[in-house]
Amino acid sequence: MLKEDKLVGRIAKAARSISGRRDRGALRLGIGDDAAILSPQGGKDWAISCDAFLEQIHFLADVHPADSVGYKSLVRAASDLVAMGAAPRYFLLTLALPESRTGSWLDAFLAGMRRAARYLRMQMIGGDTTKNPRVSIGVTVMGEISRGHAVTRTGARAGDLIYVTGRLGGAQLGLELLRRKIARARNLRGAWQAHLYPRIHVKLGEWLARNQVASAMMDISDGLSTDLSRLCSASRVGARIRAKEVPSVKIPKALRRPAHRLKSDELEMALHGGDDYGLLFTVDPRRRALLRRAPDAASLACIGEITSKRQILLVDDDGTRPLRNQGWDPFSTK
Repeated sequence: MLKEDKLVGRIAKAARSISGRRDRGALRLGIGDDAAILSPQGGKDWAISCDAFLEQIHFLADVHPADSVGYKSLVRAASDLVAMGAAPRYFLLTLALPESRTGSWLDAFLAGMRRAARYLRMQMIGGDTTKNPRVSIGVTVMGEISRGHAVTRTGARAGDLIYVTGRLGGAQLGLELLRRKIARARNLRGAWQAHLYPRIHVKLGEWLARNQVASAMMDISDGLSTDLSRLCSASRVGARIRAKEVPSVKIPKALRRPAHRLKSDELEMALHGGDDYGLLFTVDPRRRALLRRAPDAASLACIGEITSKRQILLVDDDGTRPLRNQGWDPFSTK
């Protein structure tokens, strides 16, 4: 058997356990043939997205454990489905890697992906492999949602309230800890976990779509300042954000000492740090009370409102100023 065939065989074997779904549902033919076959039932739409996860661009080989790379490559792709209110179901994996990564590194990568698939209740149904000097990962994800209920970025209107989930900036803090090689201290566990093994609000996304509470929604993958700008651009509106209402990560006391002091403060991390994968959504004020019944309701924070003027403003103790788009950009010259 050719080396690639052996590699595909190993991945196919792992794929049988990389699944959180017990029923076949719309799946008629899975991994092992030239293509997967899906036969959606009536009354459902399918959301489909793809995501690239590249060595030296999205993860660092000498910093990120292989199991985290596997876990995160699936979770960050599925986050796009959740951001439209879809329930994650199936995924395909495209994997290019050097021969040196086809042993223990690959085993750990697949173990991390298996963990994510079980958490998300997703099933691998196919993909492709090849050789490359650096690890290159492509994940295509599919999710189902009631017909016509998908939440897009285009529905925000002036007067709508702006909500986010969780404490923002946690993933950025975790990356800083990993880079400084001080992440494994017990009292810092929560910080680096947010970066290596993010959790996403699957049930909340489904609930917001099913009950038609969110007027617009997306995930926070590249930082609040960047992703809010994208949502406002798509909806042709502006926004006014209150700095005091933005739920920011708490920097541990140990990192406030001169030897470990970070360049960014808590608010800067919350506004511009990427990889949080929380939800950013807008709600008509008349539907605000419904959020009390939402899954993860305790994680929600109202941080401002949509405005008709197409500019994004930040209100803090110094007054009102434009909120600059300073989130993650792979083409940035920084």
